[in-house]
Amino acid sequence: MSWFVLFAAKAMMPTSETLPGVSEMGIRTFVKTFLSETNWLTWLGVMGASILFMISPLITIGLPLPACLLTQKALDRHATKAATHRIYLFRQMIFLVKMVAGFCWGAHPTIRARFAMSPYTGDPGTWRFQ
Repeated sequence: MSWFVLFAAKAMMPTSETLPGVSEMGIRTFVKTFLSETNWLTWLGVMGASILFMISPLITIGLPLPACLLTQKALDRHATKAATHRIYLFRQMIFLVKMVAGFCWGAHPTIRARFAMSPYTGDPGTWRFQ
């Protein structure tokens, strides 16, 4: 099931000419850890949002295909329109996946160095959601 989250995260935060995308930041390990450590409601929301992203190109760009079958250009349009959709609840669902991707991307030492920020120290492992 985490494949849906990985696909949506990579589509929403791709590599650009100036910054690396989330696919280069260890998103696979991050998502696996995130989904195993979060509560069931957050897990359900992130998974539901990822599936929504996969099945919603018909709503956003008018193509009756799942997002995984779109061309890169169409996928970029879909991700942009999903993140800026006029229906607030839809936009917020998409934001859940983008938030998880942003946690991974923004915490990576390469990105932090790019913005002149010191890297985070390792996770002390002192708190886990019960």
